[in-house]
Amino acid sequence: MKLPLSIELQNVCLSRGATQILRDVNWVVPAGVCAAILGPNGSGKSTLTRILACHIWPTRGKVKVLGGAFGETNLLQARRDVRLVQAAGPYDVVPELTTREVALTGFFSSIGLYDAVSSEMEATADRLLSLVGLNHVADHAYATLSSGEKVRSLIARALVVKPKLLLLDEPTAGLDLLAREQVLATVQMMFEGDETPPTVVLITHHVEELPPATSHILLLDEGTVAASGTPNEVLRAEILSRVYRCPLQVQQSNGRYRVEVHPGAWKELLGRKK
Repeated sequence: MKLPLSIELQNVCLSRGATQILRDVNWVVPAGVCAAILGPNGSGKSTLTRILACHIWPTRGKVKVLGGAFGETNLLQARRDVRLVQAAGPYDVVPELTTREVALTGFFSSIGLYDAVSSEMEATADRLLSLVGLNHVADHAYATLSSGEKVRSLIARALVVKPKLLLLDEPTAGLDLLAREQVLATVQMMFEGDETPPTVVLITHHVEELPPATSHILLLDEGTVAASGTPNEVLRAEILSRVYRCPLQVQQSNGRYRVEVHPGAWKELLGRKK
């Protein structure tokens, strides 16, 4: 049975003045899968994420998000089914809120909790806090949470409205090893539970930050598609070495991938321009 598509990009380009940020990007993502946009700094990941979040239009090309084509659908309505979590985003929730209240703000798309909540909303918030492993700090102030706990609370906040597309923009940036793995475990659990998960797209620089559930990858390089496909097709030493401008070795274990530069190549890298 062929799955419906959450994302359809056809020859998508975006320019700012004379600078081309994205060039002829093509990508298709089925509904209900875990996907990733991967690439080094300046590759166009953040710009493409803003397009998928229905925040900006491409300069050229065709975009469909959740079946709605840009130019033919109401993007304000489309955004109701899309949630973007940015751990280092420009806006943050009110720090005095409890973790449970942070999750509840997701029902109202607000950074504070200004409306009355129902018992059903509270039950949903508590269930999702349990899913992300935060039920033990549900009554703690958001300001007292660790960086990793804040990210997981924001994921719970995004999930309360059952979005069809969840965009996680560098969700493990700046986290230590345990906090990173807790965030990745949160994503993985979405695809191991009984409920139908949303389509999840992780945006990251690092191969190590992809959970085993990841089935579709788009690898960007200076605004163009360097590779797309399954992890086995994209996460190959020759492809990643070319994109990241250094000789990489790729290792796979338990559905996870990691890359390594042999220390013998470090001296050569110091004199190399990006």
